[in-house]
Amino acid sequence: MPQAETENNKQVKTRNAGMGFIMLTVLIDMLSIGLIIPVLPKLVGGFTANPTENAFWYGAVVVTFAVANFISSPVLGALSDHYGRRPVLLVGFCGLALNFFATAAATAMWMLIAVRILGGAMQANAAVANAYVADITAPENRARSFGMLGAMFGLGFTLGPVAGGILGHLNIHLPFLVAGLLSVANLLYGYFVLPESLPKERRKTFSWRAANPAASFIKLSGLRGGGPLVVMIGLAGLAQFSMQTSWVLYCSFRFGWGPLESGLSLCAVGVVSVIVQGFLLKHMLAKFGAKRLTVIGLASGSCAYFLFGLATQGWMMYIVILMNMFAFGASAAIQSLISNSVDARSQGQIQGAVASLNSLTAVVGQILGAALMVSVSHLDRTSVLMGVPFFFCGVLQAFAAVLSVRYVMTHREGQKAPSTAA
Repeated sequence: MPQAETENNKQVKTRNAGMGFIMLTVLIDMLSIGLIIPVLPKLVGGFTANPTENAFWYGAVVVTFAVANFISSPVLGALSDHYGRRPVLLVGFCGLALNFFATAAATAMWMLIAVRILGGAMQANAAVANAYVADITAPENRARSFGMLGAMFGLGFTLGPVAGGILGHLNIHLPFLVAGLLSVANLLYGYFVLPESLPKERRKTFSWRAANPAASFIKLSGLRGGGPLVVMIGLAGLAQFSMQTSWVLYCSFRFGWGPLESGLSLCAVGVVSVIVQGFLLKHMLAKFGAKRLTVIGLASGSCAYFLFGLATQGWMMYIVILMNMFAFGASAAIQSLISNSVDARSQGQIQGAVASLNSLTAVVGQILGAALMVSVSHLDRTSVLMGVPFFFCGVLQAFAAVLSVRYVMTHREGQKAPSTAA
């Protein structure tokens, strides 16, 4: 009995250490990505002649990354099921570092696009990080663990954009160089410190046939209640990525914001995300449960999109961000519902499928977001039609909220984990 307790204590310590390692890894990863958000539109603008061209080519640059990531995410996720999470994460860090340094050195638009394709193909850190968390966390605790991981995402986007705005104010290329150095630091950290989370006995054979996006989507849709969850993720993803593409340009056209102001606004989003997912999520889950929190969060997000589009002053954006707290808990809730519907040997493939779905919605959402920004770029900043990109996001999120209500009504029996889960 004492020996069994000792082994159990060792496993608990290993899980706690692994969670700390992956949280720091994700924090550095998101910090490096957040650095470039306020300055990438301005960098693209250096190769264009007017706001309409700027919106078009910025959309092209961000979409190429998403297309490459859409194709590669299920492949890298399946590879992590076979070789382990750690080596795939290291490949992702290499891809990000190369992407940032090459972007800083780009002297033409085609170079930016080529770099984004290469970086997107090598980077699947979010999917593998989620699979890592599923490896080391019991099913009943996954929603909270995904929330902690989400808090690191939020903290990275809290510090990254504001630092990127300040650095970009000094030199437009400086945030990319700093982001590249952070990615190198993450690579070294992962190589020397990050432990492997997937034991050899729980790994599965890699299959190209099963790793393509179509096969991954079929498996994802075949999970218990997977169909509605896939549509919810798709609609919410379309809204999110369309909004992300529109945010900096919209605030520039509407309020006259520069990189610093955009960075501060994104910092506010990150602060609220950290507070909700790092501290309040466990209370939200205890009160509402994962399914009901999904409904509340999606509905809150829909209202927020409409309010963003109706804002006439920059300070109003901050009020809406603060009011939209429940939306930050929805993603962790949905992630836990999906993770608990699959066995431990397929977490990488399923998380890769989710990441690929997110990448697909990023492709479509960013195209739509950029197109909508092009359509309103000629309008006077006081026109209510300037908010059309956000009104579109609000409609998509409203459909997702309605679907989540139907999902809760047809899955009242409670969330159950598969017997083979970790």
